[in-house]
Amino acid sequence: MKAKARVLVMGYGVIGKRVADAVSLQDDMSLVGVSDVSSDWRVKMAMKKGYPIYAATAEALSKMRAAGIPVQGTAEDLLKQGAVDLIVDATPKDIGARNKEGLYKKYGVKAIFQGGEKANIADVSFVAQRNYEKALGKQFVRVVSCNTTAISRVVGGLHEAFGIKKARVTLVRRAVDVWESHESGVMNTVVPETKIPSHQGEDAKTVVEGLNIISIALKGSHNLYHLHTGYLEFNSPIKVEEAFEALMKEPRVVLVRSSDGVMGLNSLVEIGRDLGRPRGDIFEVPVWSDLMKAEGNELYLMWATGNESIVIPENIDAIRAMMLLEEDARKSIEKTDKSLGITKSLY
Repeated sequence: MKAKARVLVMGYGVIGKRVADAVSLQDDMSLVGVSDVSSDWRVKMAMKKGYPIYAATAEALSKMRAAGIPVQGTAEDLLKQGAVDLIVDATPKDIGARNKEGLYKKYGVKAIFQGGEKANIADVSFVAQRNYEKALGKQFVRVVSCNTTAISRVVGGLHEAFGIKKARVTLVRRAVDVWESHESGVMNTVVPETKIPSHQGEDAKTVVEGLNIISIALKGSHNLYHLHTGYLEFNSPIKVEEAFEALMKEPRVVLVRSSDGVMGLNSLVEIGRDLGRPRGDIFEVPVWSDLMKAEGNELYLMWATGNESIVIPENIDAIRAMMLLEEDARKSIEKTDKSLGITKSLY
C-alpha cells in the first residue's frame, strides 16, 4: 500500500481537467502533471493553475514549446523515470486503447480509462457504489460513461434494494459538449440512435450484476446535461415511499422537486452555479421525487445526468481501489464526496 498515489492525467479536456482538479484535492494522491497534444487555451489554463505539463507525443512536444507552453518533457519520459503510479486516461475515444498498448503495458503502469473505450480494455467496468471491491489492486479499470454511471447509481441501487425484473430506460442526450458547440451539434430536431438497445443499458450490465435492462437513446438539440426516463418492473409490489427511501440512502443520488421550481435541465445548471461549485458542476444524479409514480410492481421515474462531471468522483475512487489506498468502498466514497462537496441535498 502506498501512502500517496502519483497520478498523471492524460488528456486535459472536459473530463481530464476536472479529474486533475479533483486529484489535487486529495490528501492521499499527488498530481504529477497533465499531458496533452494541444497548445490551445485549455492547456494554457493548466499553466495558470501551476500544473506540470507534459506532451503526449514527441511531435506534440516541439509544437507545444513553439507555442510557448513550458513543457517538462513527454509523458513517456515520466514513465521511464518511474515517476508515475497511475494514469487517468481522459483522451478521446480509441486513443486510450492505443496508449494502453504503446505505453502503459510497456512500462507496467496502472491506468484508468473512460466510458468511450470498449469494456474489454480493462479488467473491470467501474462505478464505486456498485463494484468498488472488484477494482482493488487491478492494473486497468474503465470508469463507465456518464449515462451508464447514472443508470448504475439509480437503477442499480433500486435493483439491489428490491430486485428489478425488467428495466426500460430512455435517454434524451445532449447533442454536443458545450465547448465544441461551434463545431457540431443537432439543431431543431431530435435524432434517434440507430441501434436498439443502445449501448448504455448493455454497459450497465457490466457493472450491475443480474440487471435485465434495455435502453433507447435519442440525441436532443441542447448541450446541457442528459435526461433519462425509467420504467422499472420489480419482482414484487413497490411503493413510491419505498423507492424514495432507497434513493435517499444511495451515495451521489439527490432528490429534487418540480414543485420547487426545478422544471428542467436548465434549472439544474443554475443550481450548480448558485452552489458555487467549480464550473457549476453537479456530481450527483438528481431524481425528480414528485414525478415518481408506482402501480403494482411498476415504478416510473426520471433523472438528470451531468455529462461533464458525474464520473469525476468515480475516477478518484477508482484510483484508491487500484492503488489499495482504501479497501472499504464506503470510506473512499465518503472521503471523495467530502473533498468535492458532494451532498444529499442540492438546495
